[in-house]
Amino acid sequence: MKLDDIKKLQQKKYREAFGYFLVEGEHLVLELQKAALNNVHLQHCDLYVTSHFEHWQSPFQTHLVSERQMAQLADTKTPQGIIALVPIAAAAIVSSTNAAHSENERAIYLHEIQDPGNLGTILRTLAWFGNFRCLLSPGSVDPYNSKVVRASMGAIFHVPIEVDVGLDSLCERFQRIACLDMQGDNVQTTSFKHFDCYLFGNEARGVPREQLIALAAQPFTIVGGGAIESLNLASAVNICTYELNR
Repeated sequence: MKLDDIKKLQQKKYREAFGYFLVEGEHLVLELQKAALNNVHLQHCDLYVTSHFEHWQSPFQTHLVSERQMAQLADTKTPQGIIALVPIAAAAIVSSTNAAHSENERAIYLHEIQDPGNLGTILRTLAWFGNFRCLLSPGSVDPYNSKVVRASMGAIFHVPIEVDVGLDSLCERFQRIACLDMQGDNVQTTSFKHFDCYLFGNEARGVPREQLIALAAQPFTIVGGGAIESLNLASAVNICTYELNR
């Protein structure tokens, strides 16, 4: 790709048009290279580096750019000097609905999640515990947004992600669906572990009550002291995934 086109990848419409996203920084590129060992499709990435990383060992085709060009490509204010150009299709290859699911894999469904930091943190948690698939509803933040990618700390390459998954499609795919609700059973009960899909709502609005009823989602709650109204979405997912693995 031309450098002028790569610059545009900070915007979702161009990521969708060109089919690529950017991975910036030494740690994330290392995680990408690690993931490429098990995903041949990821081996077709391109690497752009300044002279500081000129001798970086990589399986990717490497291009040397000036500090000025790197500043134009980067999303951060003080770029490290190393950026990878990644095909979206390659990163999502394990996320295809036709891909074989792992045995006992659970799905985490996020309804209209908006905060890129929340999504990145959630992906990091799912990668830590393993055996989770992340489903994103229409209207959710783009998982290939640079802020999501950075917040995931490389987890985006290790968690199967599906985008634009309609809420009404869940009942066709999963027999047992759980959700969070202030009036539900305690997530520490044994029954909380007996579901295939765990549904979490938008940071501010949650999930429409009528849709939860239509899905016959079983409500559960994270018991707290009641001093504040609710938990941060990423914190709620973190607690729930911990309980599922406890």
